[in-house]
Amino acid sequence: MAAGYLGILRTRHAARLLAGTLVGRLPNATAAIAIVLFVRAEGGGYSLAGALAAVYGLANAVGQPLLGRLVDLYGQPRVQLPAAVVSALAMTAFALSGLDPLPVAYLAMAVAGLFTPPLEGGLRALWSSVLRGEEQVHTAYAMDAVAQEVMFTVGPLLVTVCVALWSASAALVVLSVVGVLGALWVVLSPPSRAWRSAPREAHWLGALRSPGLLALLGAFFFVGIALGSITVAALSYADGNGGDAVYGWLMAGVGLGALVGGTVYGACRWRGAPERRLQALVALLAVCYVPLTLMPGPVGMTGLTTLAGVFLAPAIACVFVLVDRHAPRGTVTEAFSWIVTTFTVGQSAGTAVAGPVVEWGGTLWGFVVPGAAGAVSLLVLLATGRVLADPSGGAVVAASSENDPNRAAEPRFSSVDRA
Repeated sequence: MAAGYLGILRTRHAARLLAGTLVGRLPNATAAIAIVLFVRAEGGGYSLAGALAAVYGLANAVGQPLLGRLVDLYGQPRVQLPAAVVSALAMTAFALSGLDPLPVAYLAMAVAGLFTPPLEGGLRALWSSVLRGEEQVHTAYAMDAVAQEVMFTVGPLLVTVCVALWSASAALVVLSVVGVLGALWVVLSPPSRAWRSAPREAHWLGALRSPGLLALLGAFFFVGIALGSITVAALSYADGNGGDAVYGWLMAGVGLGALVGGTVYGACRWRGAPERRLQALVALLAVCYVPLTLMPGPVGMTGLTTLAGVFLAPAIACVFVLVDRHAPRGTVTEAFSWIVTTFTVGQSAGTAVAGPVVEWGGTLWGFVVPGAAGAVSLLVLLATGRVLADPSGGAVVAASSENDPNRAAEPRFSSVDRA
């Protein structure tokens, strides 16, 4: 298992790109908790903290595909680094000015979220030019998903350490600076500077004109709903079974399950059509949500949340493979960014749906939501199976190394070489 991952990390530039992307995404991964802690330190209430965090999240969801399209048009350094700087300046302004005047705080959050650089989509666009062979690229997608789980676990701890050592405002500034340094490390790398998107057909819909990509977005919106609803249902469960400590263990269980599942998935060699594999993974994901309704004691419940997370990272890694195949020529970064946006919006919708459900029907019905959302996601994949099985998507996808390095017209040349 370790040999496959070490083989990728030993590939020239791979470790730098992965580490730089994770560091550059720290501000985004920690934004919600950092904003809440800062607002509380400034004397604001939880409603205000939630509203500011929501503005940041919504602006981020809008900005990712827009900036991704700019990256496809103008390259990574000319978009990623300026966006990271603007986002960091807006977050720093928020940290220095505080909550007064309030409209300025909302504006700062909107700018910080809107200009968050699409480093995640950019990294996935780079893998095919850094690695050789479809199997390595697929393993890199899994490793990327696993690394994100680690980041979302370590990130909040870094925020609390910064707050304990200095202050909540200092945490916002430090994380913003770290994010810029991470983006700088990525865009100064030779693969990032050399990467160019394949020539694209001018179209206002961009990546969204691919039927296959639309099918994937529809399916993963509901996967996002499932994950978002678990956070609310788990909180309701913890309130009656031990409080915040139990809640922390439940959410850590989801992350641990995803970490284990993604690690094993990336170490395996998979045969067969990826669209069928994605259907199987989402089916298993939905099935593993069902036992949550049993609601045993805290120890047993932690085990069930761990089980619920096992197939999350593999499903995400598999969907990256299909996005790579269905993205219209010249739109690969934008296409990956759309997946990130859709998943994020789905998570927000999941929390919004689960709240009223828990208040109406109790914790049990809160845990019914993720299973139902997983089932709907599977139905979307089954209904669009023919579309997903045809990467041509009505001739919007050109067979090139940008979309699938194993099906390139000139197998020994990457999109970078052609550029």
